[in-house]
Amino acid sequence: MKVLAIETSCDETAIAIVEAEGDEQSAQFRVLGNALLSQIDIHREYGGVFPALAKREHAKNLVPILEAALEEAELLREDTQAMPEETRAAISELLAREPGLAEQFFDFVSECEPPAIDAIAVTAGPGLEPALWVGINFAKALALLWEKPIVAVNHMEGHILSALAENNSETLEIKNVELPVLALLISGGHTELVAMNDWLEYKLVGQTRDDAVGEAFDKVARMLALPYPGGPEISRLAEEARTSDVLASPFTLPRPMMHDGTCDFSFAGLKTAVLYLLKNRPELTGEERKHLAREFEDAVADVLWKKTARALEETGAQTLVIGGGVSANAHIRRIFTHKMKSDYPSISLRIPSAALTTDNAIMIALAGFYRARRKMAVPDITANGNLSLA
Repeated sequence: MKVLAIETSCDETAIAIVEAEGDEQSAQFRVLGNALLSQIDIHREYGGVFPALAKREHAKNLVPILEAALEEAELLREDTQAMPEETRAAISELLAREPGLAEQFFDFVSECEPPAIDAIAVTAGPGLEPALWVGINFAKALALLWEKPIVAVNHMEGHILSALAENNSETLEIKNVELPVLALLISGGHTELVAMNDWLEYKLVGQTRDDAVGEAFDKVARMLALPYPGGPEISRLAEEARTSDVLASPFTLPRPMMHDGTCDFSFAGLKTAVLYLLKNRPELTGEERKHLAREFEDAVADVLWKKTARALEETGAQTLVIGGGVSANAHIRRIFTHKMKSDYPSISLRIPSAALTTDNAIMIALAGFYRARRKMAVPDITANGNLSLA
């Protein structure tokens, strides 16, 4: 099965074409084409993602990204195609809210034959609804024109499945997965623990009661006058502190809710503690900033591990996956790798490769394959910015 996947949930415009075979017990994926364009530079001046700009950039970039993915997959065949007037009218209506997108779309598809794909997968949520709608309507237009089934994918399910996928030469493989699976999903918008007791069936185990962990990283980075995106900048300073001659940090920050007996998280208090510390010491030296970054990152990692360990005990999980953008954090990966080996050696730990930690369309293709093979195509898809996995 060849799946064309579209991801526009936030500030990455991405399309991937993946050839997949197998089932839940053993599946193999070959990435035929993968094109992604990040908007980080555009949003940097705002210190975060500006939804209206994200929406505009998706509309501007989807057709070129599609062309690049099809060309890489060697599925781009030039051929003048006639289009029934009723189809043109329906597509024009679908794309009417995005200035210029319909014109780009018609110019491209009129000069190429339909590619040999079997299904289209698109992110339906969670994310920024204006951005999601651009990708959804684009997917609907392609499905209508090419007469292909379309499946809706939960963005967080994509993160889980991409974390389960292991690199094997030129393919990705999902196999030998022992259920139940516990997923720690950590990103700019999410911090949650989700159990998968059976394939594609999820139960919420714990979640943040306020800020997501990635959001906390970015807010603390702004307090430290670090550039956007702030998470990698804090991590860079923290690593420098760990390799310095000063072993003990001069700062101590709280670990909110770490011992409250639940699997829920809270990062607002940690963020506020940094704010008050900086008010009392507004002029930090360069070394002090590094050690504050280290203490903040240590506090986050401590809380994430403690809550995850509790969830492992409660769920009896045999596999732990960590997914989402914050899973790229080197210190968090290091802590979890060490703790799993020492405390839970019989439980498998799976963390995605660096290329699959941030938002991408490959993960949407993986989830799309599982849903398409179960014939979970839907006649209509709507964007849901708060779409829940469990």
